[in-house]
Amino acid sequence: MKDDKYPITTAVRALRAAKVDFEPFLYEYIEKGGTRASATALGVDEHLVIKTIVLEDEAKQPMIVLMHGDKDVSTQQLARLIGKKKITPCQPEVANKHTGYLVGGTSPFGTKKTLPIYVEETIKELPQIWINGGKRGFLVRLLPADIEKCLKVGYVTVGV
Repeated sequence: MKDDKYPITTAVRALRAAKVDFEPFLYEYIEKGGTRASATALGVDEHLVIKTIVLEDEAKQPMIVLMHGDKDVSTQQLARLIGKKKITPCQPEVANKHTGYLVGGTSPFGTKKTLPIYVEETIKELPQIWINGGKRGFLVRLLPADIEKCLKVGYVTVGV
C-alpha cells in the first residue's frame, strides 16, 4: 500500500541526489519478520524484496551484500570470491555504527561510511526490486539497474 507521506531518510536523499526514480511503500514493521513479513504486507514475491546484509571479514572490515529476500548468503563462497579468509555477520550494534541505520531498517543508500557493496548477480535480471528505504517499515521500489546510479558495486554469485 503506497502512502504519499513517507520519511525523508538519508537513503531517500541519496536516491534523489542520484536522480533515481523510486516509489515509496510503508508497511507495519514486525520485529524479526524480515523480508517475508514485508513481502506479505506489500503483496509482493519475497524474491523481489532485497535485503541489505552487513557483514565483516576477519580483520573486522565491514561490507554490505544485497541478496534476494528468499535466499541466504554463502559467506564461505563470498570469502573465496573476494579473497578473504572468513566472513561473518556484524553484530547489530556494529552494523548500526557502520551504516547509520538500525538493523531492520538498513538501506545500502546513504550509509554513514562508504562500504564495499556486493550484489547477487541474479538481482540484475529482475523487472523491479523492493529495498529498504532507510527506516523500519519502509521500502522503496526501483529498477535493479538504478542501484549502480547511487552505488559502486561488485556482482557476485553467493546466494543459497
